[in-house]
Amino acid sequence: MARKTLKGIRVGVLAADGFEQVELTLPVKALRKRGAQVDIVSLHKGKIRGINFMWPGKKVAVDETVDRVRPKDFDAILIPGGFQNPDALRQSEAVLDFVREIDRLQRPIATLCHGPWVLVSAGLVSGRKLSAWPGIKDDLRNAGAEWVDESGVRDERWFSSRGPHDMRHFIKGMVQLFAEHAPRNHPVPESRTHWGRWALAAVMGLVAIRPLRTALAR
Repeated sequence: MARKTLKGIRVGVLAADGFEQVELTLPVKALRKRGAQVDIVSLHKGKIRGINFMWPGKKVAVDETVDRVRPKDFDAILIPGGFQNPDALRQSEAVLDFVREIDRLQRPIATLCHGPWVLVSAGLVSGRKLSAWPGIKDDLRNAGAEWVDESGVRDERWFSSRGPHDMRHFIKGMVQLFAEHAPRNHPVPESRTHWGRWALAAVMGLVAIRPLRTALAR
């Protein structure tokens, strides 16, 4: 897969308790590896717990709550699946308003598995073509969308996949979509202390004061 840079792009990951773990962790890792700033946006502060199919998974820290953020501050969004996660998200009017505004702003949206449920409840899928978990194909069709049984489907500024078994195709399609359509409104955050620069400055300082110490000792 081509190594596309996503520097300057801020991605909001809409997730709640019950997200399918690999559908969040692997895409987030891929986004950050390519330079994107990624924030987990949820319904409450603290941490949310993932699932591995039906069994409890690990927790991830929440960066922002949906009632405290503005859609225009994000360049793209990711909605992972897991049947509990999008079901909780779609019951939040704040989430639905957030997603509607993201779409109005023409920011790219990537989603997979049960994630499109959120788009259904936001009233956005009519006339659109999506891939998703086969169990929700009737929900998509009843909302006016065309469900496609493929590993990845691109529809304008949306990219969708069926589930974890499509992860390789999903990540490739998501990165391509964000690289092409995310507006890159945000500077790259300083993710770590520049210890190398600090150490070099310290060494140079010691070199500079050593002759002075020697002279004073005479």
